[in-house]
Amino acid sequence: MKIFSKIFIILIFSYLMAKCLIKEEINCGLKDTIDIRHHLIDSLYNHIDSLYKEIDTLQQEKEIFDYNKSYDNKILSAIMFVESSYDNFAYNPNEDAVGCLQIRRCMVDDINRILKRKNSSLRFNYNDRWSRNKSIQMFEIYCKYYNLNSYEKIARCWNGGPDGIYKPTTADYWDKVKNKINI
Repeated sequence: MKIFSKIFIILIFSYLMAKCLIKEEINCGLKDTIDIRHHLIDSLYNHIDSLYKEIDTLQQEKEIFDYNKSYDNKILSAIMFVESSYDNFAYNPNEDAVGCLQIRRCMVDDINRILKRKNSSLRFNYNDRWSRNKSIQMFEIYCKYYNLNSYEKIARCWNGGPDGIYKPTTADYWDKVKNKINI
């Protein structure tokens, strides 16, 4: 009887151990499945984020086309792309160039000087460079004041100042803008 009890206990113990091992295998398999699913979910979130970025870019291009009334949308859109890839929060610390049009402080000063000469009460401050609409307003004031009436004049003078059309250093910039316009 003692042998029977010992054999029974060993069999029960073996059975329980086998059950535990089987459950451990199942748990490991489930953990692996969960890990794989987490990786899949992460990659889907990354894909969704890239789609949101694409939607944001399309919306920003639409804003350009909706807002800009007095200038051809192609040139403004191309300059914004070359300057910042349409990023309202772009910042170049080397030049203190800010926003979608990469406006520097000296440009804001020039725009305010133009507005003062025109007896306008409108003025811009340096923080306005972060605003897409205010940046476009400054762009339009600049182009109108300096009578920039061709794509090349607009692009080269935006890059190199009122005499930018005559500066050889603005030719490469014009090539970038021209390529974006596809002319």
